[in-house]
Amino acid sequence: MTVEYARVRAVHKPWGSADLRPWSNIRDRDPVGELWFERPGTSASDLLFKLLFTTENLSIQVHPSDALAPSIGMVHGKSEAWVVLGAAPGSKIGLGLCHRVTPEQLRASLENGTILELVQWRDVAKGDVIFVPAGTIHALGAGLVVAEVQQNIEATLRLYDYGRGRTLDIEKGIAVSDLSPAQVWPVPQALTHARTLLVTDSHFILEQIALAANSNWALAADIEVWLLIVEGHARVDSMALSPGEAIFLKADRTLIHCCDSGVKGLLAYCAAAPMPDLLRQLSKDSDARPVSLLAAQP
Repeated sequence: MTVEYARVRAVHKPWGSADLRPWSNIRDRDPVGELWFERPGTSASDLLFKLLFTTENLSIQVHPSDALAPSIGMVHGKSEAWVVLGAAPGSKIGLGLCHRVTPEQLRASLENGTILELVQWRDVAKGDVIFVPAGTIHALGAGLVVAEVQQNIEATLRLYDYGRGRTLDIEKGIAVSDLSPAQVWPVPQALTHARTLLVTDSHFILEQIALAANSNWALAADIEVWLLIVEGHARVDSMALSPGEAIFLKADRTLIHCCDSGVKGLLAYCAAAPMPDLLRQLSKDSDARPVSLLAAQP
């Protein structure tokens, strides 16, 4: 049984930022591109939550699927999802290709730089949700703050890096890439008055929660669950949580008390479908959970 306050690890990147406020008070001479939320000690987890801060365009990259990962020497693949928490005017992400190509055409575009025209670039704004299935060629542009949930493995293959001089993985990347346009972006779906389903994948579920001011909630986790606070303040058992802080639960339950401002957060967990009893509101008069669209499903 586990309820843990997540440890935050700063990861330096050339495209990162020196000022991470309001998400973190970390200040470093070298730019920080990512904040990783990890379990204390050496305990492993199936998912990894991150915050990313981009002041430059990130590399164009791809992650293998579970099926293709062993062919390039990896244990399993990686799918991920992004929630845009902040976006400067004109910020973009790259997701998939504009049209289908052959492996030879993709290789040529990486060599001559025309990959920048081949990738499908899309404007993004705060609140946008993007699912990046394994095999999808993708990139984050400059001026973004993004929450990311992913399968917990280092399985990034860098295809193009704007001449920064870092190692590229062109042949392996081509071998595992989906060489066609990306799927349609996910459409959020209300689950309860407090829960919104953002992404459903075979490897994880991602939800957004919006909890009213001064409300109390029970969070019951039979499996691995992560909660990242993105707005407001809450007390989870004895832990005070602010934006940019997270907790990990497994085979345990905890109580959430929302402060005067209410709370918005992201829930990620490993399940085949959303869990109806994961989060329920508590009241002085009743312990019944709120009406749920999930409960009405067959």
